[in-house]
Amino acid sequence: MLTQQKTFTQQAVAVDVVLFTTIEDTLQVLLVARQQDPYAGQLSLPGGIVEREESVDEAALRVLKEETAITDVYLEQLYTFGEPSRDPRDRVVTVTYYALVNAEQLDTAAGSWHAVEELSDLAFDHQNIVQYAQERLRNKLNYTTIGFQLLPERFTLTELQNVYEVILGQRLDKRNFRRKMLQLDILEETDEFKINGRQRPARLHTFRQAKGMKLQERGLVVTF
Repeated sequence: MLTQQKTFTQQAVAVDVVLFTTIEDTLQVLLVARQQDPYAGQLSLPGGIVEREESVDEAALRVLKEETAITDVYLEQLYTFGEPSRDPRDRVVTVTYYALVNAEQLDTAAGSWHAVEELSDLAFDHQNIVQYAQERLRNKLNYTTIGFQLLPERFTLTELQNVYEVILGQRLDKRNFRRKMLQLDILEETDEFKINGRQRPARLHTFRQAKGMKLQERGLVVTF
């Protein structure tokens, strides 16, 4: 019995990183200007081809460091994009990652922050990738504490609510939000207060890390 031999076409594997933060009450993503064709001069996500001797995780951390000088950041794998026409040079499949960071903790001289809602004309299919990452982020707010990665170590409840509103793209009822957050038992009060001009000083809180990030493991789901 004859069997048909498969022919394998050569293709490249790449990684792209969606790095989110909040600036002036907007969700923003880190972009870099491409230095070469295709799409020279256009903005794109930090990314590059996976080298033969490294894993995709190692490649994602490497290109982030090379293109933005950012290190020591937690990345989570997002999705694999593999449309045949996504790269005009060759058949390139990209494994995407995303992460959230507090903007004050980073020096991103090699890149720049851009409001997600104002993006247009990004290189390759990067705008679709950002939109996919944004939707994943919104969904994960329901069952993880991922939003805390956008906050400093100590924060007010108003700052916490602002993070949720920025990610969800909607206003939340203050009393209802605080009740739900306190019920989760993941916040710890400190003895410190934040003073904002003439406003009443606001108590600072910390995230109770021991409770873990995955609320669903404790049977908890938060919806607004």
